[in-house]
Amino acid sequence: MKTPLYITGNAKKAEFLNKYLGYELEHKALEIEEIQSFDVKTVVRHKMRSAYTQVGVPVLVEDTSLEFCALGRLPGTFIKWFLEELTHEDLCKLLDGKDRSAIARTVFGYYDGEEESYFAAMMRGTIAEKPSGESGFGTKGWDLIFIPEGYTNTRAEMSEAEYKTTYFMHKPIEQVKKFLME
Repeated sequence: MKTPLYITGNAKKAEFLNKYLGYELEHKALEIEEIQSFDVKTVVRHKMRSAYTQVGVPVLVEDTSLEFCALGRLPGTFIKWFLEELTHEDLCKLLDGKDRSAIARTVFGYYDGEEESYFAAMMRGTIAEKPSGESGFGTKGWDLIFIPEGYTNTRAEMSEAEYKTTYFMHKPIEQVKKFLME
């Protein structure tokens, strides 16, 4: 079994990954300069190579994008910074009178100094007219505003079972687990 160091500054992300993998990966926060790119895989590639350079052991990194279709690929990979500058309400208002459809994308990347592997998934949905809910990543992430396709409530309003289902829709956890078990 491959046991990379999961690089994240978000302890809740590490907790969720470990919960859904069914075993614990050690995680570590690193200062990694994030490059500017609309392509999630490009961002992940830079993050995993930078992380590997710093720690010298196999690493697993992740990046997520949330695209508002009416805004092209924005906020996309810049969602973290949009959330730092705007409230969830403001993000919802950006789409008033516009197409509210959205696409969430996640890419995990594994790098051991030689082998590079990627695991990607995406989930379609819509942006709520106003934020709602408290579960999931709650007030920190975009769960308050994203309604997955086939659902009528935000991810932050979902039961644990619904949340887990939608988590696997946009997080390629099973692909990562299978790869790490090889």
